[in-house]
Amino acid sequence: MHVRELQWIEPVIAMRRLAHRPHLTFLDSAARHELLGRYSYLTCDPFSTYMVTDGRASCNGEAIEGDPLGVLRCLLAKHRAEHRPDVPPFQGGVAGFFAYDLNRTLERLPAPAIPGQGLPQSILHFYDVVVSFDHRHDRCWIVSTGWPEQDPAHRNERARRRADEFAALLSSPKSPRNNAPGRAPAWHSNFSRKAYIEAVQHVIDLILAGDVLQANIAQRFCATLSPSFDPLAFYCRLRSLNPAPFAALLRYGKLTIASSSPERFLKLDGREVETRPIKGTIARSADDKEDQRRAEILLSSEKDHAENVMIVDLLRNDLSRVCTAHSVEVPALCGLESYASVHHLVSIVRGELADDQDAVTLLRACFPGGSVTGAPKVRSMEIIADIERVAREAYCGAIGFIGFNGQMDTNVAIRTVTIDDDVAVFHAGGGITAMSDPEAEYEETLAKARRIFDAFGAKTSGAF
Repeated sequence: MHVRELQWIEPVIAMRRLAHRPHLTFLDSAARHELLGRYSYLTCDPFSTYMVTDGRASCNGEAIEGDPLGVLRCLLAKHRAEHRPDVPPFQGGVAGFFAYDLNRTLERLPAPAIPGQGLPQSILHFYDVVVSFDHRHDRCWIVSTGWPEQDPAHRNERARRRADEFAALLSSPKSPRNNAPGRAPAWHSNFSRKAYIEAVQHVIDLILAGDVLQANIAQRFCATLSPSFDPLAFYCRLRSLNPAPFAALLRYGKLTIASSSPERFLKLDGREVETRPIKGTIARSADDKEDQRRAEILLSSEKDHAENVMIVDLLRNDLSRVCTAHSVEVPALCGLESYASVHHLVSIVRGELADDQDAVTLLRACFPGGSVTGAPKVRSMEIIADIERVAREAYCGAIGFIGFNGQMDTNVAIRTVTIDDDVAVFHAGGGITAMSDPEAEYEETLAKARRIFDAFGAKTSGAF
């Protein structure tokens, strides 16, 4: 492995200098935080691509028989590397997304009636070079592994050559462009206000009948973009309007996934596992006193606390499947976190991964995140497919990395927009419990969507 420290450059400027390169991945801590937003990562030009389509894995377009996550585990094992503690954790590996619909490869679940945009269930690129940023100390590095060369001498030579290539690209004297992205002229939802409220009431009825404890129901917004729309400029506007610690930009040709997620799904640091479920949301106010009052309402909400605790219990059970006995704990329960347009209740669940487990088996045990499904998980996913009818695709899946060194960090892909050619799609939803107010649940989805609409320059009336 070749590691080269660079003079500090802001990650978003570095991203623009690499934006013309194929398969750009930007894992962006747009909201700085000592613990949650310390590192950002930028990479492109992968040496291999893993995909899952209709439940079947492929590598560089060639189908590979077997369980898709088992295939991924084998592919990663071919490039195993030691972890270096002197640079940020992502030191080469796979990065990309796991779509929510990968759930059908893990459980026996019905397919949604409407396929959505037709995205694969996963796209992960194998990256031999990563540009990493430490926001605490304003330091950045090129980490170059030399993979996929197998011979150590050839691998070392490739590592240095590739580091030189990235250093040259990042030192480009050209000023990054800052175009306006353009507007999305009209948005359409798969639910009217009335239909969403009725869907929430249906879930409440199922809960009262003992069928489920909680289910997360989302509405899907869709718009056709003008030919001049600039997805890169859109992401820059989104990260400015709605900075988030687990933001991401994936640029795969005509496909762009732009995420401003506030929620960590799974982090694996050595053997320590962490997940940070969000349950409980209230819109913020521009008036300081009113904003504080709303935060206090959320903190004292019996409904939101119950919703959060149910998902914490689900995640404790998920982690216990792969963690050492009695290691799973909850160091924080229903703490307040505040973002640009909403306050959230956030809990932290941690455990120690068992010696015979790794990042992929951890992912298998927990995917998709309980905060975006409900409890019990399988039954809630059946209800989601039945009510929403359209595939969630990237929404409520996960975006992040699994390193050749065994480290992992992923978000829950909420506040996430998929732009495929000229069509933009995003979802907003919430967890429904017996104490839910259907009209308030509808308004909560709009509060979560507001900054995304703003980033598109959209004017919304609050009903679709």
